[in-house]
Amino acid sequence: MMAGIVSGLGGIVHSLLTAYIWIVIIGALLSWVRPDPYNPIVQIIHRLTEPAYALIRRMMPTVFNGLDLAPIILIVSLNIIDVILINIINAMVIS
Repeated sequence: MMAGIVSGLGGIVHSLLTAYIWIVIIGALLSWVRPDPYNPIVQIIHRLTEPAYALIRRMMPTVFNGLDLAPIILIVSLNIIDVILINIINAMVIS
């Protein structure tokens, strides 16, 4: 019973991380085309991604030759966290 609950919560966390990774990708693509900053969708994506970018930018320089690498660093970090959590949850369910 408990294994099913843990597995279900792990699936929810995995889905949320995957959705946030897609939001970061969409935000990075939108930064190339300079959309209308007053568009509600653009504002939501900016509000969702900018706090994470600010955290990464405080820890390390992310701009190299005019290219901001914060989205790439964030995506790689989220994928690492996702893999670690999945392995921890699988280990809990198996034992």
